[in-house]
Amino acid sequence: MKLNYPNPCRSFDASSSRVCFWGYGSTIEISFFVGMDALKRLCPDMSDAGSGFLQAFDAALTRIHEVADKVYARGGKGSYAYTLAAEDF
Repeated sequence: MKLNYPNPCRSFDASSSRVCFWGYGSTIEISFFVGMDALKRLCPDMSDAGSGFLQAFDAALTRIHEVADKVYARGGKGSYAYTLAAEDF
């Protein structure tokens, strides 16, 4: 199932070194997390600072959404939070 991403907001979670964003399957909000390893795979030169995480996320946004759709489809309908791992990319 292809999700919608009408909310462009994303945030950096410093305690877990990841970026959080949200997709929507009809009216259900799905949380996604993209960790440092996945972002470094997408943007090897990214900075380890919070702004570096967000810049890498923004640069790879289309690819991240594609992978989020695939991970969500694999995971079924039972979960509302997914982590996108480096292996997913």
